[in-house]
Amino acid sequence: MNMSDTRSADVALGERSLWAERTRRIGGSNLAMRLAFVATIIVLWYIASLNVPAFVVPSPMRVWETWLRLIGTPTFWQDFGTTLGRVAMGFLIAAVVGALLGLIMGVSRRIGEFLEPAVVIINTVSSTIWAIFALIWFGLSEATTIFVVFMTAMPLILTSVWQGTRLVSADYVELAQSFRMSRLQILRKIYLPTILPQFFAGSRLAFGFGARVVLIAETLGASSGIGYRLRQAADLVQTDQVFAWTLTLVILMLTLEYGILKPAENYLFAWKKAVPV
Repeated sequence: MNMSDTRSADVALGERSLWAERTRRIGGSNLAMRLAFVATIIVLWYIASLNVPAFVVPSPMRVWETWLRLIGTPTFWQDFGTTLGRVAMGFLIAAVVGALLGLIMGVSRRIGEFLEPAVVIINTVSSTIWAIFALIWFGLSEATTIFVVFMTAMPLILTSVWQGTRLVSADYVELAQSFRMSRLQILRKIYLPTILPQFFAGSRLAFGFGARVVLIAETLGASSGIGYRLRQAADLVQTDQVFAWTLTLVILMLTLEYGILKPAENYLFAWKKAVPV
């Protein structure tokens, strides 16, 4: 290796070190800001609890003590697992159906134009209305909550995949066809790499919405799950339990978002990160 190559390697190594240091600094700054935000919310919450009765706004300490008691009971984990299972089942069905329909609508322009009004109509109907329909069609059953999650998450995933197909370069497709690649090969090697980031982003959004709307379905028509317990606590004016169950949902979504989904997205699509300037 000559002097020029050595100097170039040193420069590249220095740039990577600077970029890594900048990334660590930004990550630490973001964590500090998030902790400051949480602290601010807790302080405001505590101040509010001093000026109103406990059944209106219980103090953070009282909610924390209630939450610790809840997680020590077997029914807590049963309800927690039931709700999480319903969200997961509805989301998985929505991911499969939404991805397939979005891909078909993107590949076939005629089918896309034909189904587009249906997608708009489904997106217009609120989750509460779907919950009412589900109660009429399925009654008090597991299918009710799963259906509501499905009808909320599926259009989001479908739209993300459909929009992702529009990012596929026509030049790449024509080039692949000139090399006599089959439709399956074109789909696997050109469409999927372009669509996957859009699919993942839509799925993250859909899962979050699904986790929220399942509470509506459980509140209206279920005899188990977090939504059912929330309704029970509200009927008995046990506000501390309402706050405790809400805290459970917040912890769950933060764990999924920053512990699983965000790291997975960073790992799978690291190649999409912008070049530092």
